[in-house]
Amino acid sequence: MSTGKPSPFIFEAGVPTLRSPHVLACLTPWVDVGSVGSATLTELETHLNAKPLAKLAKPGMFFDFTRYRPNSFFRNGEREIELPNTVLRYAIADGDNDHDFIFMHLLEPHAHGEDYVDAILQLLLSLGVKRYMQVGAMYDVVPHTRPLLVSGQSSDPATHKRLEERYGVRRSRYEGPTSIMSSLTRDTSARGIEYVSLLARLPQYAPVEEDQAGKLKMLEAVSDLYSLPLDLGDLRERAEQQLVQMNSAVDQNPQLRRALEQLEQRYDARQARRMHPQEPSAATQTEQTQLPPAIEQFLRELDDKPKG
Repeated sequence: MSTGKPSPFIFEAGVPTLRSPHVLACLTPWVDVGSVGSATLTELETHLNAKPLAKLAKPGMFFDFTRYRPNSFFRNGEREIELPNTVLRYAIADGDNDHDFIFMHLLEPHAHGEDYVDAILQLLLSLGVKRYMQVGAMYDVVPHTRPLLVSGQSSDPATHKRLEERYGVRRSRYEGPTSIMSSLTRDTSARGIEYVSLLARLPQYAPVEEDQAGKLKMLEAVSDLYSLPLDLGDLRERAEQQLVQMNSAVDQNPQLRRALEQLEQRYDARQARRMHPQEPSAATQTEQTQLPPAIEQFLRELDDKPKG
């Protein structure tokens, strides 16, 4: 699979010695709605005191700077320009973990996508990565008044069983347009690297810049998976405040309130079917029944509005 070309990545302070590292990655903007993936990584990097590891030497090889804009800022009175980039940081784990961590902030490539994926795979192999785990979120037709659903998978059956039992993770059945980065799922597994994905499903009618409930769900799953002692008390409070704000917005919109009732019925039917898959019931019929056309049109109109 290697092209034989030099890696487009440069290390910022040499290559550290890492113990069977696990990668936690987020992909912007494809599956980072509500900034769930990027915010989760930032929280973990702060907790583990992560340090710079690597970045692309020339990110313009892969990214269109008219779509990902460079950032201008002042430092010590001098103007500097920061280019959008794929950035890696690392952290040395302590406690019971027998592997270290690499945090990878990925951007969706606009050009040379196959080379971009190949470069990432070769970097993972050179660092001896054992697991590549992508976290994030996407919009779904779900109510904000119920526990968040999480879709995902793992190439390791034991890992997937644990995620399914503890967090209700279900494999996505989606078929259709996707990201070139999806091919990394196949490529990592083929090269002996375990692949894991976790995507929170957020209500499409309630977009926020940073979704606190989605971030909380991801951090709870990751901290449990890796036995990380994260203090999530403040985040839980912010998630509760977000819920109160969403409830208030629904109360002021009768059409959205009616749509929410329909979404709650569909959600409850779906969960009942998962708990009792062998029992044909009215719940199954409710799940399979389409939303009223007026509600579907209302949700489509919301989905067509700019998300920020």
